[in-house]
Amino acid sequence: MSEEALSNIELLKEIAEFLNNETEQCDMLHGALKKLIDGTSFSTGWIFFIEESGKHQLAAYEDLPESLHYNGCELMHNGGCWCVNRFRKGKLTKASNIIECQRIEKAIEENRGNTNHITHHATVPLQSGEEAYGLLNVAAPHKTHFTKDELALLESVAFQIGSAIKRITLTKKEQEIALLAERNRLARDLHDSVNQLLFSLTLTARGGVEMTSDKQVKETFATVQTLAQVALSEMRALIWQLRPNGLENGLVEAVKGYSDMLGLKLAATVEGVISLSSKVEEVLWRISQEALNNCKKHAGVQTVSYLLKDDGSKIALVIVDKGYGFQYDESQPLPSIGIESMKERVKSLGGTFQLESALERGTTLTVKIPY
Repeated sequence: MSEEALSNIELLKEIAEFLNNETEQCDMLHGALKKLIDGTSFSTGWIFFIEESGKHQLAAYEDLPESLHYNGCELMHNGGCWCVNRFRKGKLTKASNIIECQRIEKAIEENRGNTNHITHHATVPLQSGEEAYGLLNVAAPHKTHFTKDELALLESVAFQIGSAIKRITLTKKEQEIALLAERNRLARDLHDSVNQLLFSLTLTARGGVEMTSDKQVKETFATVQTLAQVALSEMRALIWQLRPNGLENGLVEAVKGYSDMLGLKLAATVEGVISLSSKVEEVLWRISQEALNNCKKHAGVQTVSYLLKDDGSKIALVIVDKGYGFQYDESQPLPSIGIESMKERVKSLGGTFQLESALERGTTLTVKIPY
């Protein structure tokens, strides 16, 4: 066995050990890519994730030349190229030599900086079984052709990364199931203990009001009753958030139940045939909760408009209230942690978040999530 072959085996072993110990996808991609670049003659590499819709995302990179790193890796985030287009069409199934890199060509045309003498790159799909996640690309200065051994090494590394992605994905699904079970347990415990205690406290305070003739004592019991009722309402809202009754009957029914619990009237409209994955449904449910809570606390209205629309490629959620509104400038930081949380949830699924509000003109929340 040649020295190069032995070196490749050692590298594959090192990468495999690293991948087996890593639990965070982002760290895993960056670490594996760095080990590959450091252990070979390749000088740079990058990983694209490609969604079913065909949209690509720069998931990791190592030692990109100035021209590709320019302006926040703009050329890597935007536009098409041969390898991504071939992957989208299902025609890229093994490690391949790329004749020319269109992103490098564009960088040269637009004088975006040093290319480190890179003009070509090799590409290999990241996959595990029948599941394909994206592409692993590598390049080196003045290199216009990659040998069979180099392509074989890339295929082995890509297979390892693909398997690690699947493992981490399955682990996260298991964690989500465990988290849901824990939420259900906590919701039951809160309902059976704290919720019942608060209800009992409300009844006791009400009885105290009726039993005493002392005005000051009566007012004290009345205050306790009011506080207990507020706490009971907050506890019921918390239980709903932990375990939404009715979500098994669909998102809209769950939101209607939640709005009833808050004392709001929901004017709900559904357009199109709505069929949501559990992940999308969970995000829309949490966003609906936060939006309705804000309406209850700040809008000063009793009726909220709720539209759920399927346009064939995206699910659109539009929540409108005609309440007090607030001064909102989209160029400034979002005004609350709750709204920031909604935005992050939508972003995690590749969706868009839009908030429109003005004093005395109400608030409109628009969310669009691809599926």
